[in-house]
Amino acid sequence: MALSIQAVTFDLWDTIIIDDSDEPKRAAQGLLSKYQTRRQLVWEFLNRHEPIDKALVDVSYAATDAAFRKVWYDQNCTWTVKERLDIVLQGLKRTLPEQEMAKLIRLHEEMELDIQPDIVPGIVDAIKELHGRYKLGVISDAIFSSGRVLRQLLAENGLEDYFDVFIFSDEIGCSKPDPRAFEAAARGLQVDVNRIAHVGDRDAKDIKGPQALGGKGIYTTVVNDRGSDTTSADAICRDYAQLAEIVDSFNN
Repeated sequence: MALSIQAVTFDLWDTIIIDDSDEPKRAAQGLLSKYQTRRQLVWEFLNRHEPIDKALVDVSYAATDAAFRKVWYDQNCTWTVKERLDIVLQGLKRTLPEQEMAKLIRLHEEMELDIQPDIVPGIVDAIKELHGRYKLGVISDAIFSSGRVLRQLLAENGLEDYFDVFIFSDEIGCSKPDPRAFEAAARGLQVDVNRIAHVGDRDAKDIKGPQALGGKGIYTTVVNDRGSDTTSADAICRDYAQLAEIVDSFNN
């Protein structure tokens, strides 16, 4: 008899990696925050060619960020860094030479490689415990760090080889809870989509997404609790030492 759950997929930010845990490290080195650095970079690149008011750059960047969030939540799409920077520059009626634009994009995407955020406590042991018993995958929205960079982050922390598939929104053209994200993971894992249990910290994206396709949603509060009192999750994981037991319970 086939197991009800044959694969486990994971959100990345605040599920495997602690979002913005690199910010105190940046501050300790006397560096600007990522938010400030991105705007500073755009201003520096443009100002080399023709002087521009930094305040104008900030306004265009802020407007683009607001539009990004609207599209992310309303249309289940995350623009690539190139698309975001194109919009910033269009708002300023400016362009950059192709090579400089490529460098600006890379500096944005790789910021979290240079000073890396922390891995969530207990997640490595939980992944190791599940590995070999279930197929494993990552389904993550890419905000600034691209899928390419997120793979590298996982690799540099010794986690890449535990996963059978990686689904990143910038690579497939949609973000959670779009059914295509979970269906792409199911194809890569070679399981039916309703045989997946997905672990994440956002109810609308990580719980409602798999549940809409007949899968299971495991809500994690290990890093933060965004609303465990109202989630429709099939289970809540407050300690990753419990994760394997939770997944196994779906097959009992």
